Amino acid sequence: METVTQEQVIEALRKVQDPELHRDIVSLGMVKDLAVANGKVVFTVELTTPACPLRESIEGDCKKVLAGIPGVSDLNITFGAQVRGSKTGGGQTDLLPTVKNVVLVAAGKGGVGKSTVAANLAVALKMHGAATGLLDADIYGPSVPIIMGVKGEPNKVEVNGGYKIAPTVAHGVPVMSIGFFLDADQAVIWRGPMLGKALHQLMADVHWGDLDYLIVDMPPGTGDVQITFSQQLKVSGALLVATPQEVALADVIRAKTMFDKVMIPIVGIVENMSYFICDGCGKKHEIFSRGGAERAAERFQIPYLGEIPITPALREGGDKGVPILIQDPGSEVSKRFLEIAAKLAGQLSIASERARKSPGPNIITT
Repeated sequence: METVTQEQVIEALRKVQDPELHRDIVSLGMVKDLAVANGKVVFTVELTTPACPLRESIEGDCKKVLAGIPGVSDLNITFGAQVRGSKTGGGQTDLLPTVKNVVLVAAGKGGVGKSTVAANLAVALKMHGAATGLLDADIYGPSVPIIMGVKGEPNKVEVNGGYKIAPTVAHGVPVMSIGFFLDADQAVIWRGPMLGKALHQLMADVHWGDLDYLIVDMPPGTGDVQITFSQQLKVSGALLVATPQEVALADVIRAKTMFDKVMIPIVGIVENMSYFICDGCGKKHEIFSRGGAERAAERFQIPYLGEIPITPALREGGDKGVPILIQDPGSEVSKRFLEIAAKLAGQLSIASERARKSPGPNIITT
């Protein structure tokens, strides 16, 4: 039997590329704990996110290249994950240093299901195995507490000799919202300075702990909150939620223009309310047309992450405070959210690699 060396294995694995990052897994530092003895090869592939949708592809490529080495009689590949940070856009100071990726879920207008998408994506990323938090930044219309089924003022926790607010954990996801501190019928009537102070507290005065992803449910439009985030918080990018109609293009243009001005990259677009499947006949009805968000993504060269159908269960889950991923994890809608979450994680891995290649501060001009 021919002797197999670690050098042979490493050189072979240099032929295996991460399909999203377009670099080999050796130079990316993804090959860990390599051991070679008596023809047996053992190593771990450390993925850039536990939500990686291309794990099987990477595993197949590894087996293929190692099968070409004479003397390899046994192969044992295990998989781990180490999420990498991608925060480059936004403010110059990092108010959330223990959070690796901050994603702003935004829309050019209200009524597109943005909060529902944000909440379910946070749960989906958690179900993929990532440490994920959810911040409700919609100061005037906080709906995350209802969607996630939590209420009441959070507790405080001692941190480094002081005290911070501890997020309320719902369905395994730490959650924070201004809604926790308001009566159900209380309206928020604040001008810009008060708004900015409240947002700063939701970020800096909350003990988020170590998170792979923080999903931020933004208010609709392009106002004070968006500007405040761009000035005070380092973010990974924005995820736009749009509906299928052609008018969605105008909403995407507004949102994209705003994020371009504050130099926050857009990491994807999701089309919500794409279609409805009739319970009686099983026919697919495109109530609001279809494809508007996808066409907008193509026009502006933004990654299109997928579509979410209309279903009563999605609304019912939000009303009851039980996201559909918890209520019915096997449903088509739940599968769509898991797929979109995996694609989002992939885009953030790409953003991390891009930031590594081109480090440097962004200059904010607002």
